Amino acid sequence: MEWLFNPWPWYVGGALVAFIMLALVWLGKSFGFSSNFRTMCAALGAGRMCDFFRFDWKTQKWNLLFLLGAVGGGYLAAHVLSVEAVPEISENTVQKLQTMGFQSAGQAYYPTELFTDLTVKNILLFAVGGLLIGFGTRYAGGCTSGHAISGLSNLQLPSLIAVVGFFIGGLVMVHLIFPLLF
Repeated sequence: MEWLFNPWPWYVGGALVAFIMLALVWLGKSFGFSSNFRTMCAALGAGRMCDFFRFDWKTQKWNLLFLLGAVGGGYLAAHVLSVEAVPEISENTVQKLQTMGFQSAGQAYYPTELFTDLTVKNILLFAVGGLLIGFGTRYAGGCTSGHAISGLSNLQLPSLIAVVGFFIGGLVMVHLIFPLLF
């Protein structure tokens, strides 16, 4: 059971992702989590009000099951199969985050200063961030998992452009915007 509690090597995880992607390509399916929101809205009847949600959502039931499995698997991994929930990060990163006010850096799985203290600033950050992610996902025609895993596996040029944009956006956020916010 020790192999189950420790992180798996990159080549095992990579091989599993490749196997799943080959199976999806062979079955003619495309993977992406953001499409589940559209599927759920269509299943709940949003197609009566908006053409975007008017499609046969039952063809996407497999993706909803995948979403439930990912959420359930994440919960099991974090609460049942995890020996230590705090990831190791470099000491330089810990020091830099602590100078920004994140005293929980290196001691907690997530920045407790953001999630436990619901200040007006934190609520605004979550709301604006959520809107930007939702808009970006829709504008890009999919999420990072859909483009970076499924789209690139299918050699789609729009997915390559989207992934490059995701990385540029991440770099801008971490190096330019994040220091201004904190």
